[in-house]
Amino acid sequence: MNSTASTQSAAQRFSGLSDDEQQILDQADHFARQELYPLSQRMDDEEWWPPEAFARIGATGYFGVPVPEAYGGVGMDLFASGLVVQAFSRWNHALALSWVAHENLCLYNIYRNANETLRKAYLPGLCNGTRIGALGLTEPGAGSDALGSMRTTATRDGDDYLLNGSKIYITNGAVADVMLVYAKTNKDKGAKGISAFIVEKDYPGFKVAQKLKKMGFRGSQTAELVFDNCRVPARNLVGEEDRGVQVVMSGLDLERSMISPICLGICERALQLSIDYARTRQQFGQPISNFQMIRAKLADMYVWIESMRVFTYQALRAANELEIGGGGRGDIHMITAASVMYAAETMNKVLNEAVQIHGGTGYIWESEVNRLYRAIKLLEIGAGTTEVRKIIISDELLKR
Repeated sequence: MNSTASTQSAAQRFSGLSDDEQQILDQADHFARQELYPLSQRMDDEEWWPPEAFARIGATGYFGVPVPEAYGGVGMDLFASGLVVQAFSRWNHALALSWVAHENLCLYNIYRNANETLRKAYLPGLCNGTRIGALGLTEPGAGSDALGSMRTTATRDGDDYLLNGSKIYITNGAVADVMLVYAKTNKDKGAKGISAFIVEKDYPGFKVAQKLKKMGFRGSQTAELVFDNCRVPARNLVGEEDRGVQVVMSGLDLERSMISPICLGICERALQLSIDYARTRQQFGQPISNFQMIRAKLADMYVWIESMRVFTYQALRAANELEIGGGGRGDIHMITAASVMYAAETMNKVLNEAVQIHGGTGYIWESEVNRLYRAIKLLEIGAGTTEVRKIIISDELLKR
């Protein structure tokens, strides 16, 4: 029997974080509070993009977290990435969303699916933050049915492909240097005729049609992209032609596992803001933290957040060793869909109570809790709507 007393707190033991993992979370939290939080108000007020932020994040080692050092990465794992974005989301959830689009949807997808030539060409700049990445999947007429309704095409023309079509709601689209774009290379095959390409912003025929203004996550740049005979070198094909659906589905499962920590980080911040406000807000000659109904709300928020934490961490661990080409089916498909569905729906409850505790202050646009509240809906829509998540879960259950 080991008689050595554990130095871990009860909260750390409950979370299941090792000492190394707790240190990653704490260090990312310190960085985000010092470097990213001061940018958050202006980003929300003006839909402003801080031009030096990504280079600063990259220089500090917070890009390419699960990518080997040989490509400029850190050499950790997906779980460590989840801890980083959780911490970032506490202090600047708009930049955290842009971080996920860059780190998980573009950079990590390229690492997992591209050949060595493409890895060496693109990963170092994405890892050090001097190049900004994005993913181009959703189209104006294709949301939940992103694959079946895809209209963007790629036609071989000598040593190039010509891309024609448009993408919309693309996170980082207005500022991206490198985009992983999906297009149909064989219309007759439907969803099985899709291929993935790396597109650079300077390629002829590409343009940003418009930057979109959003209700929440403001400052995280979202855009409509247009491809008009956009000439892309054939060597920029990621994986095999007509096999892009494997890249998509594997990437979507990983994306869902990384959206849940965003919800968790936002909710952690909302709870702390609510505690602080309840302690200082005076009504009837006493702080409102003395009122039983306020205390009940804080207790509910704590329980919801801790249940979200366990679900989020376990889903991340399940996705941690997802094989190349894996995903889009089976337990991991169901687990990641369930994780983000539960996290987003629980976030709705947490933020609703947070605004209620803040009262009139919570309804004011400039308040921080209002900024957090306006983030709710995107996380119930993005990476597959709540309804699609339920379809995924039920489909997998009924296959058994």
